[in-house]
Amino acid sequence: MNRGVLALLIAGTSGVAPAAAQTEGSFGVGVGTVRYSGGTSFSSATFSPAFHASSPRWAADVFGSAASLDSGRWSIQGRADVWGATPPLGDGFRLGAEVILAGTTRTDSGWTTEWGFGLGAGPSGGWSSDAPGGVTALHTRARLWWRPGRDKPSWLLTVEPTRFEGAWFTDITAGATLERGSVIASLSTSARFCAVYCSKAAANAFLQVFLSPSVSLELGGGGYLNDPYQGLPRATLVTLGVRLHGARRIPGDVPPVKWTPLIPATRGDSLVVRFHMAGARSVAIAGDWNDWRPMPLQPVGDAVWEGAFVLARGLYHFDLLVDGADWVVPNGVAAVPDGLGGMVAVLVVP
Repeated sequence: MNRGVLALLIAGTSGVAPAAAQTEGSFGVGVGTVRYSGGTSFSSATFSPAFHASSPRWAADVFGSAASLDSGRWSIQGRADVWGATPPLGDGFRLGAEVILAGTTRTDSGWTTEWGFGLGAGPSGGWSSDAPGGVTALHTRARLWWRPGRDKPSWLLTVEPTRFEGAWFTDITAGATLERGSVIASLSTSARFCAVYCSKAAANAFLQVFLSPSVSLELGGGGYLNDPYQGLPRATLVTLGVRLHGARRIPGDVPPVKWTPLIPATRGDSLVVRFHMAGARSVAIAGDWNDWRPMPLQPVGDAVWEGAFVLARGLYHFDLLVDGADWVVPNGVAAVPDGLGGMVAVLVVP
């Protein structure tokens, strides 16, 4: 699988939208390297479409690439990744489940496909033109991510113990991503611990610079571990490309939004917020000022819900919990990414 292109696509599908859900499409053109079972090859032309959609509780990514090889051959790969998260369980923690389908092929060979499902841990398997009976593996994963705030790097750590063909190996990956104005930079490193399928540690870096709201320049490089699922060798990576973004991304430290942050009214020493929620049986508000613990709002009129609380001056983020099940960003309120694939509304106390 051409993981170099995957790294570019993943980093290139983020965006800001003032709503409970967001979508973005993009298309990249560039040059780079391609991994396959016979080794690695330089690609003089690589085309990589991508699509991202998300809401406060789920995210879906579909991306792929077609890369030229020598002798008129092409390497084609694709991946679909859907995952969802529960409402915050306290202290900002959530539980999530993920489903992944990925495949690669060359025009001179058959498909190699992987599929998997995980809820903390789960099975994975696949099939290949070279192995008609398919292969199976027990693939578990623990993932920890942390986003401390704007203009600070977000961190990701994954630990993946896998039992494949009668032996265990464990991959550990750590990475950081920083978004500053019109620039996105990321760095990650991986290591494998095992008795077989071993390879040395690897690292890669990625840089994306937005030349305009809809055009970005991408540069990536580094190396990857060997892939026992598909028989891909350990390889190095160099990619350079231009990406066109269908949903316009506005560069800047604080991206402009169509709607404005919520500014609560005052009532004595308290702050008062009101929301119109037609058909709702119950509405609660949760934010970063109270560790995302839902606080019930009170019905005060026709589909109007009200809450009062005390906050110091500053900028806060919040969501509404409707009927105890759906997390919603209220219409008309500015929203920003929550770092987990969803959006959170913005509240300002002047």
